[in-house]
Amino acid sequence: MESDSSSNLENLKLSNKLEDDIITLRLLELTDVDDFMEWLGDDNVSKFCSWDTFKSKEDAISYVVDVAIPHPWFKAICLNGKPIGTISVSPFYGTNKCRGELGYVIASKYWGKGIATKAVKMAVSAIFVEWPHLERLEAVVDVDNPGSQRVLEKVGFNKEGVLRKYYLLKGKTKDIVMFSILSSDQ
Repeated sequence: MESDSSSNLENLKLSNKLEDDIITLRLLELTDVDDFMEWLGDDNVSKFCSWDTFKSKEDAISYVVDVAIPHPWFKAICLNGKPIGTISVSPFYGTNKCRGELGYVIASKYWGKGIATKAVKMAVSAIFVEWPHLERLEAVVDVDNPGSQRVLEKVGFNKEGVLRKYYLLKGKTKDIVMFSILSSDQ
């Protein structure tokens, strides 16, 4: 009986630990590549992403140098200073420059802990200040990814509906759920 209550106490400590953790967003650096491989190299993470699972550190370095660093708004999601994921806003151009698209990913061992929700809230707050021309932030989520859909709903994104056969992912057309939040919602 004592081991049961001891085990329950340990689980309680673990579940409450996140309250003491600090979640921040910062620019991704080349020195983060080993941490970056934790989610880039995970098939569970890449399942819903446009990129394939990274097999080598060299490929990750190339991604950081060629994609992440030059990107107009690409941040590391950090837990107590350690990168555990990324979040980005990609701008639209021309007559669509009032819109941007949000994307985010975190290492699978951090799923379900509220980290993505907090990071998305932080990004939404920042992007509408940093890009005052932006009026709409949208996110598309695979219909088979309910966890990511919940993140957006918790942050206040509006679910606009399912778009059938919306994009090609790893050779297959996919249905997505479109979400949006407006600068006037802030």
